[in-house]
Amino acid sequence: MAAVLAAGGLWLYALLRANLLDNTTGRTELAARKVAVQVDSRTLPPDGRLPAPERGVDLVLVRDARGRTVATSGDPADLPDLGRLSPGGGAGARADAGSGSGSGEDSRSAVLAPDRPGGERRVAVAVEAAGPPGAHDPHTVYAVTVLAEVDDAAGAVAVGLLAGAPPLIAFAAALAWRVTGFALRPVTAIRNELAAVTASELDRRVPDPGGADEIAQLARTVNDTLDRLERADARQRQFTADASHELRNPLAAVRSRLEVALAMDRPDRESVAAALADTERLQRIAADLLLLARLDGGPGPRSEPVDLALLAAEDVARRGGPRVALRLEARTPVPAGGDPARLERALANLVDNALRYARAVVVVRAAADTAGGGAWAVLEVTDDGPGIPEADRDRVFERFVRLDAGRGRASGGTGLGLAIAREIARAHGGDVRALPAPDGGARLVLRIPCR
Repeated sequence: MAAVLAAGGLWLYALLRANLLDNTTGRTELAARKVAVQVDSRTLPPDGRLPAPERGVDLVLVRDARGRTVATSGDPADLPDLGRLSPGGGAGARADAGSGSGSGEDSRSAVLAPDRPGGERRVAVAVEAAGPPGAHDPHTVYAVTVLAEVDDAAGAVAVGLLAGAPPLIAFAAALAWRVTGFALRPVTAIRNELAAVTASELDRRVPDPGGADEIAQLARTVNDTLDRLERADARQRQFTADASHELRNPLAAVRSRLEVALAMDRPDRESVAAALADTERLQRIAADLLLLARLDGGPGPRSEPVDLALLAAEDVARRGGPRVALRLEARTPVPAGGDPARLERALANLVDNALRYARAVVVVRAAADTAGGGAWAVLEVTDDGPGIPEADRDRVFERFVRLDAGRGRASGGTGLGLAIAREIARAHGGDVRALPAPDGGARLVLRIPCR
């Protein structure tokens, strides 16, 4: 505020002073030109006494080419040095010369400093009077105005600005302090509420002041962040509970079977084999949990050229004698960029899920999709099983979710395969969706950007 007032005050002071000086100079020049007309028409008073000039001009005098005073309206003894305004005068004069040679077409003006300490500044204007036609005795008309009124007015403005600036600055500071404190009061409430949020109280929300300003948007953004944090914490807790449950069942089965085998005189091969199967299931769950942990917090996948059609062909070729027919549809290469090992794992999980529920056939399709203005590489796995209800098409990609829990455990599923496939696809900039198959069954579609 001080800088604004200082700049504005200086600009106002300079503008007012320049305007007053221009007006005074204009009045002085007009008085000189009127007398120059009298010189040209040879109507100067015979006694050399000019009438007092109008509009506040203090003195007008006429000098001939030799510098002698021909006529004056006052006492020429009080005049300052007018040498700068004589023809060919030095620096400090402002010349406004016309292109012709007529009377009054050449004028000069200057602000003259006081000729003694404590004196007054004056503005002086010199106008050349060429005289009547045929005359060879040019005269110079001088007009002088004391700048007392200009200096008084400019000084009054300066004093007013200097006296008014401190209270204005104080008022602006107090107003800004009060308005800013009132405006930031919701921020204080948001900060206090955020400080009270703990791991056990994630359901708390900051107050929303309403409106559409930046503070209201900040409150809504903070609340949205707390919502996501609470959901993430709930998912983490649920994930921990589900993982504990999934690990507890195989561990209990392994322990009971091993206890039975040790209690017998001869080892029971069936119990040991069942314990081995449960141990393998534990290994699969641990591997899936480790992979999910890496996908959640680890670095992004490495990117290298990969052909999804070739990837699908290799996966189909590795599966020897599945329970149902496995057919591949990939007519042309489907180039993409990503981590081949992770994409292979995502495809394997999709195919394993389809084989688990298919009745007679599973179709793996690889193709490029340019619909919607984008370029996508698509892996599609379709089965002729019971399909996925519409309400569960998003839920099947959550961790440890089985639409048929008993059947999933009997076939060895961990409930993490589709969740892993979705995380791998999202890490590559794509996604996995569950869609209905044209002839019934389920259709899982993995899309990642083409290379």
